[in-house]
Amino acid sequence: MKLHLDDDQLAACVGCGLCLPHCPTFRVTGEEGLSPRGRIAAMRLVHLEDREVDQQITHFVETCVQCRGCEPACPSGVRFGALMEGTRRSLAEQHRITPRWTRWGFAALARHRLLLAGSTALAAAQRVGAVPRRLGLGRLPVRRGALTPATGEDVWLFTGCVMDAWQRSTHRSTAAVLTAVGATYRYPGASASCCGALHVHAGLHDQTVELASRVMAAMPGEAPIVVNSAGCGAVMKEYGELLGTAEAAAFARRVVDVHEFVARRIDRLPPGRSLGRVIVQDPCHLRHVQRVHTAVRTVLAPVAELVELDDDGLCCGAGGAYSALQPELAGEIRQRKLAAIERAAGGRPAVVASANPGCAMHLAAAGVITRHPMDLLAEALS
Repeated sequence: MKLHLDDDQLAACVGCGLCLPHCPTFRVTGEEGLSPRGRIAAMRLVHLEDREVDQQITHFVETCVQCRGCEPACPSGVRFGALMEGTRRSLAEQHRITPRWTRWGFAALARHRLLLAGSTALAAAQRVGAVPRRLGLGRLPVRRGALTPATGEDVWLFTGCVMDAWQRSTHRSTAAVLTAVGATYRYPGASASCCGALHVHAGLHDQTVELASRVMAAMPGEAPIVVNSAGCGAVMKEYGELLGTAEAAAFARRVVDVHEFVARRIDRLPPGRSLGRVIVQDPCHLRHVQRVHTAVRTVLAPVAELVELDDDGLCCGAGGAYSALQPELAGEIRQRKLAAIERAAGGRPAVVASANPGCAMHLAAAGVITRHPMDLLAEALS
């Protein structure tokens, strides 16, 4: 079976093993098959040697968090994210992964009114204890409030699907911070309700392309596109590769993480009150994919005493929908992150700043007090 893989990329891995300490599933299991080089070996068996895709191969693929922590550590520059996405696309097309019920769930993300109504119902069910804890959901809002009115056309403020349904208050905070640094903003239309990040992780390539096309059409022009969700920003910056067009590549170059945007204008930020100690947790797609995690420190440093974790950015186990689809592994991975947070806290109270909704909810479900950096900064400025 030929996978959607580039042979040169597949051959780039020399099996040195420098990626192993950075792979969350290998760290908790010690299994070679659940490491980047083990998964690449399985890809080679299928793609180059026509090995049948059996339950073991499928297990290797489905258990990958797709954190891409292996990429910065790789001396050969192996693009593991592209290899995993191509493999998942192939297996999803064969209906070997991503079962029908998950496809229905991902389809709902592009129907924003349905998503909002479903999220409200889910929040109400949480209040009466009808939502299983194994889903790893933090406390969802029953009421969201309105978005702050648009102020101009300097930037587009991307709102997305889950972020708008579950953390709309962070959009209001982001709007306040943009205003504080002198930037006006506007919102895209309803057609840009989902960027396709979860779809590409699930191997649903055609759906990802459709959603990406809708997102691009909703934000024309040359204005920067500011994104406050690390996972969304990461996939939108890779639209050029996903769609393979000059238009998509041009769009991707306009995408900027909100912390990048504010950090470049940090001299315009007015003074704010001190928030005390804040532990910084780097979402994988901000640190390993976008590689702009230092900007979070830049924007929070004026208003907080920042505390670093000692785990070198190891994944927390959220992985988009991973915590719901692989709850046991996600929980084991999270335990390592919780231990790092406990060491950083040193027995003193501290809030954890996390710039991705999945990470924040996954950690909050374990009792960690998490806040988005934009929420913290807006609070300090107010």
